[in-house]
Amino acid sequence: MEDSLKVIADSFPLDAQKVKTYSALSFAYIGDSVYDLIIRTMITTRGNTKPNKYHSQVIGYVNAAAQTRMMEKIKPYLNEEEKVMFRRGKNAKSASCAKNQTHHDYRIATGFETLIGYLYLTGKMGRIMELVAIGLEEEPCHTKKTL
Repeated sequence: MEDSLKVIADSFPLDAQKVKTYSALSFAYIGDSVYDLIIRTMITTRGNTKPNKYHSQVIGYVNAAAQTRMMEKIKPYLNEEEKVMFRRGKNAKSASCAKNQTHHDYRIATGFETLIGYLYLTGKMGRIMELVAIGLEEEPCHTKKTL
C-alpha cells in the first residue's frame, strides 16, 4: 500500500519549499483522505463483506472522537516538527463546524488530519503507517471484529 500512495504523490511532485506555504487546513484536507484510505484498506483486507458493513466499521475509526483517541495515543511519539504541525491544525480557524462531535474533538481531529496530510505531502508515508499502528494498538474489542 505504501508504494501505491507513493506512486500517487510522485505523479504530482511538490517542491519542499512550496509545501511550507500550505495552510494547516490544506494539509487536513488531504490528510483526511489519506487516513480514510488507510482505514478502509485495513477493514477491507479483513475479509469480503457488504459495503454497508465495511462502512459501519470504518466510521468507528474516522470520526472526530476516534481521531482524538488516536492522537492521544500517538502524541508521546511525535517529534518536534510533527507536534508543530498538529498544533497548527488544531488551532486553525475552520469555516465549518463539528457535526455530531464536540468542538474539542473536532479541533483535535483537524490537528491529526493536518499531521497526516503534512507527512503525506512530504513523502513520509512510512511514518504515517508507524503512527497509525501505534494509535491502533489496544483498540477496543468491539472494533476488532472480523468480517
